[in-house]
Amino acid sequence: MTLMNSLLMFAQQAAAPATTAGATPAPPAPAAAPSAQELEAMKNRGAEAAAEAAGQHDVSLWDLVTKLNEVELGVMIILAVCAVYAVALLFEKIYVMRKASGQTKDFLAAYRKANSVEEAEAIVRKMPASGIKSMFDAGMAEVRRTQDLGLYTMRDARDHTMQRVQSAMNTRQNEHLEDLGSSMTFLASIGANAPFIGLFGTVWGIMVAFVGIAESQTTSLAVVAPGIAGALLATAAGLVAAIPAVLIYNFAAKQISKQASKLDDFASEFIALVSRDMDRRAG
Repeated sequence: MTLMNSLLMFAQQAAAPATTAGATPAPPAPAAAPSAQELEAMKNRGAEAAAEAAGQHDVSLWDLVTKLNEVELGVMIILAVCAVYAVALLFEKIYVMRKASGQTKDFLAAYRKANSVEEAEAIVRKMPASGIKSMFDAGMAEVRRTQDLGLYTMRDARDHTMQRVQSAMNTRQNEHLEDLGSSMTFLASIGANAPFIGLFGTVWGIMVAFVGIAESQTTSLAVVAPGIAGALLATAAGLVAAIPAVLIYNFAAKQISKQASKLDDFASEFIALVSRDMDRRAG
C-alpha cells in the first residue's frame, strides 16, 4: 500500500507541470485608443521638446544688430550715414532742380518778348537772379565792351564778337551747371562702392562665425545661424545705401541735362538777337 501510494503521488506531480505548460494563456485586454485631444497634446509636447533641444528662439532684427562685432558695426554705421545723406540729397536736388527749371521758364517767357538787345536788357534787369540771367549778363557785358571799342557795327569784327559772346555765356553756363551738379560725385561713389563695403562686412562676419564654430566644436544651425544672419545684414545695408543713391543720381543727371539743353537754346537765341541787332545798326 505504501508503495502504491508513492507511485500515485509521483504520477500526479509529473502530470501537473505538463498540464500547466500545455495550457493556452488568456489573451491580454486591448488598450484603449488615445483621444484627439490627447494626440494634439502629445504633438505639442513633442514640438516644444524638439524646439528646446535645438535651442530655437525668436530673433529680431535688433538682436542681430546688437550681436555684431566691431568691424561689422563700423560697416553698418558707415552705410547708415551714406543712406541718410543720399536721402537728404534727394530732397535737396528736387528743390534745386524745380527752382532752376521755374526760373529758366519764367526768364525765357519774358526774354522772348524783346525785339532788340536794349529791350532784352531792360526786361532782364527787373528779373531776380538766376543761372540763366547770369548767362545773359555775361553775354550782354561782352556786347557792351564791343560797342565801347567801336567794333559793334563793323562787319569784319562780327565773327570775333559772336565768339566772345558765346565764350562768356558758356563760362557762366558751366558754372551754373556745376552748382546744380554739386554732390553728384559723392552719389556716384555711394552707388558704386556701398555694395562692396557691405560685402566686406559680410565676409568678415562669416569668418568670425566659422571661428566660433571651431571654438564651440559644434555645427548646430541654432549656434551658427545668428552670426551668419548678422553678417548677411551688412550686405543688405550696402544695397539699401546704394539703390537710393543710384536712383537719385540718375534723377539729378536727367534734370541737369534738360537744364543744359534749355541754356544752350537760350545762348543760340541771344547770339541770333545780337547778330540781327548788328545787321540793323550796320545798315
